[in-house]
Amino acid sequence: MERSVVIAGFGGQGVILAGKILAQAGMDHGLEVTWLPSYGPEMRGGTANCTVVLSDEPVGSPIVDDPSALVAMNRPSLDKFEPTIAAGGAVVVNSSLVDRKASRDDLDVRYLPLNDLAAEAGNPRTINMVALGAYLKATGVIPLETAQRAMARMLEESGKGRFVDANNKALEEGYHAA
Repeated sequence: MERSVVIAGFGGQGVILAGKILAQAGMDHGLEVTWLPSYGPEMRGGTANCTVVLSDEPVGSPIVDDPSALVAMNRPSLDKFEPTIAAGGAVVVNSSLVDRKASRDDLDVRYLPLNDLAAEAGNPRTINMVALGAYLKATGVIPLETAQRAMARMLEESGKGRFVDANNKALEEGYHAA
């Protein structure tokens, strides 16, 4: 089994952190993992994406031509990456910011108002965790609880433990919404 995902959006939406947490959760789940971030020089508002590969065998390269999933946090991300997703792949679209439907009918697309769901979970800044929860539900690649533990540990280790509860709630919100 090999699964790959591109998580893409504007800088400041937390796509890099979401990818890091997914990669850590994959390792915790016993999988082989690569994580490849890509972002512009801007601190906020520029483009950002990361690719995570999760496999039960060693991963040959972090570069993926046809990922099995996409999390599109904004329209430019959907426009850029939708054509590259493998047939039958899963796509989570942030319908709070994306004003179009996917153009392909060979994908499992879930339109979720991620911004609204993050606000409902209690903190609009947790949009990345809502998106990650939705991705986990859409793909079943790893259990939600594994991602929750990885997120909590990573935030605690970085001195941001006070955000664990809010991010945990956001992960659950996204998971149950998908």
